[in-house]
Amino acid sequence: MLHRHAGAAWAATAAAVGALVLTALPGAAAAAPSPPSTTPPAAVSMGADKPSPDVLAAMQRDLGLSAPQAQRRLVNEAEAGAVAGRLGGVLGADYAGAWVRGAESATLTVATADPADAPAIRAAGAEARVVRHTLAALDAAKTALDRAAARTNTLDVPVWYVDVRTNSVTVRAVRRAAAESFLRAAGVDRSLVRVEASAERPRPVYDIRGGDAYYMGGGRCSVGFAVTKGTQHGFATAGHCGRVGTTTTGFNQVAQGTFQGSSFPGRDMAWVAANTNWRSTPYVKGAGGQNVRVAGSTQAVVGASICRSGSTTGWHCGTIQQHNTSVTYPEGTISGVTRTSVCAEPGDSGGSYISGSQAQGVTSGGSGDCRTGGTTYHQPINPLLQTYGLTLTTTDPGEPGPGDPPDEPGGTWAAGTVYDAGDQVTYGGATYRCLQPHQAQVGWEPPNVPALWQRL
Repeated sequence: MLHRHAGAAWAATAAAVGALVLTALPGAAAAAPSPPSTTPPAAVSMGADKPSPDVLAAMQRDLGLSAPQAQRRLVNEAEAGAVAGRLGGVLGADYAGAWVRGAESATLTVATADPADAPAIRAAGAEARVVRHTLAALDAAKTALDRAAARTNTLDVPVWYVDVRTNSVTVRAVRRAAAESFLRAAGVDRSLVRVEASAERPRPVYDIRGGDAYYMGGGRCSVGFAVTKGTQHGFATAGHCGRVGTTTTGFNQVAQGTFQGSSFPGRDMAWVAANTNWRSTPYVKGAGGQNVRVAGSTQAVVGASICRSGSTTGWHCGTIQQHNTSVTYPEGTISGVTRTSVCAEPGDSGGSYISGSQAQGVTSGGSGDCRTGGTTYHQPINPLLQTYGLTLTTTDPGEPGPGDPPDEPGGTWAAGTVYDAGDQVTYGGATYRCLQPHQAQVGWEPPNVPALWQRL
């Protein structure tokens, strides 16, 4: 965590942490779309063919890409995510994860525990990797470690995650003896685990447009993403930035709102309800203060590009290294976060992570800085929305919304619901399976977004 805070008990906690309250990231705004004839349907349906100029600029700087390369990468990553979701359903229990690689090609690799699945994977256009362990087995081992962390000191074993690329649960340890003690306490199958030496000691990131600063007492954090709950406007941010009842002032030092929900440690999520002087908008603060638009919350795959904007360090990009990561801060262990190669510094906590135009999460903490590089962790946005019953803002209150779908056919699908991969819904008399985690919205009905839903 990286945060600046002064004040009573909460201040003491923050001081021990050194937070990075990070700002929000851009969504889809104004870049020239790829030719319709060559843009994959998944990219079109999720807006990846129309990335924000600020996202492209940050990707060029931090990933060493040209603007056309960055745009092609986003399009290819959107399509790869849809293919990975479909193959995950086809492979079932044999599925062992998926990832992309390549500066712009976003070559998709799909892993399976059954060699007989390889032809089907290659037929879908992905590379096949036959591995020993299924994703379900790795997730179960990771869950056992999470349970053990509740009764074990893991400050010298601060990070563990499911690494689909190495087909293992990777444990990063400052002291190997601490890692061995942790593994014994968890009782996991050692063939599933890889121990990696690391000097990393993460800490939370402290210090209604995403990316703008906000203040609580003597501390500063960053707005993640604007949200609503019914008619109530507000924003998502990191749990370590404030407890329930903590009041905030905005970037302009005007009274802003109050924390309504907060979880930390365990998770690092919170939301702030704003007073009537503030309204939610579908934007995050881009380079030069420009607005960039958020279009949705589809979770990107491992290896995909990701960017963030912080009130301390501005725009920076990197790649997604692992989902389902656990990390130990001085205050305790956080589980279910995403590990990235994006840098951050104190004051960036709570801010937005975005991939293309899709909201990914709010900054939790990390190590390093934006001069020498580092690793950061973000709390995924979809579990946060689901936990607090929030709706991500993707339309401007001053604009007419998309309205209700014409001739709504009915079914169990519902806008505003957070769906995970594998969830099934009915719509228009047909059954669909979710391919990628996201929050449903009007216009994203199952027949309209084959990148997100597969008809069964």
